[in-house]
Amino acid sequence: MAKLFIPKNYRSSLDLKQTEHAIKVVKDHFQTALSAELRLRRVTAPLFVMKGTGINDDLNGTERPVSFPVKEFGDAQAEVVHSLAKWKRMMLAEYGIESSYGLYTDMNAIRPDEELSNIHSLYVDQWDWERHISKEEYKLDFLKHIVKKIYEVMKRTEFIVYERYPEIVPILPEDITFIHSEDLLAKYPTLSPKEREDAAAKEYGAVFLMGIGSKLSHGEKHDGRAPDYDDWSTETAEGYKGLNGDILVWNPILERSFELSSMGIRVSPEVLAKQLEIEGCTDRKELLFHKRLLNGELPLSIGGGIGQSRLCMFFLRKAHIGEIQASIWPEDMRKECAANKIVLV
Repeated sequence: MAKLFIPKNYRSSLDLKQTEHAIKVVKDHFQTALSAELRLRRVTAPLFVMKGTGINDDLNGTERPVSFPVKEFGDAQAEVVHSLAKWKRMMLAEYGIESSYGLYTDMNAIRPDEELSNIHSLYVDQWDWERHISKEEYKLDFLKHIVKKIYEVMKRTEFIVYERYPEIVPILPEDITFIHSEDLLAKYPTLSPKEREDAAAKEYGAVFLMGIGSKLSHGEKHDGRAPDYDDWSTETAEGYKGLNGDILVWNPILERSFELSSMGIRVSPEVLAKQLEIEGCTDRKELLFHKRLLNGELPLSIGGGIGQSRLCMFFLRKAHIGEIQASIWPEDMRKECAANKIVLV
């Protein structure tokens, strides 16, 4: 069976009909508040892009995209997006969006290489957002400033859920804690990266774990990141590398850390060239997205993705992402969930 965790004595606070209504409450409030807080306009996004343009997100660099031939293009291959990290930055330029403003979109993806579990599905839905920044904002302090704004939206959304459904009591701490992956390694040197995340989330309730993608002092990465969207190699005034990170919260239902967002300041042309060199991907310089960025045609930006089903799952205290979204699951997982009162839609 794919990885499945069954919480002891689990009972959802909401039945199926209440859950569907609550999902709409969460999504409607969160995207409206996020848009206002970060000054983002909504735009329409593609479900697929052409292969070989460099626009699709490589995630950790190993996941295979779903692809198909397009008859009208001589059977050239199109790919279902993994995310829209690069496409959004191109749209900032296409729409002529000024500094301090940005865009967001509903991103739907298929990730066939996901290991199915309580939190991983073949279907991915998230709010992808991107904001134009100035040279002066290309720094760690500004990244933290934006993270705090997003966290405030999360806390307000949690309270909205509590107002509608008083049995779901808010649990997010007042403030989010910032910690670098190097500090986490020093604090828990014998733990694996995932175990370190669990320990930090349990201790603080909500953390922004910074510096994802570069090698740490012991010669390994905390986790992988593609070299061509987040800046994970720039050294900061604090003496660390990385202008990116993940928002992690403690999930009391699953008894583990729970990633709600991955985000960061995007690579400048100089940093892109450096990170492509580090990862041995200099051949990407000839792709459409990379050429435009290296030629200075795309604005500096900060951006990320916020999981829609993940967010609903956390705020509604659900044990399985399949209680939020319609996807496909192994039959043995469905049976085990049904036997333990986990209702997959």
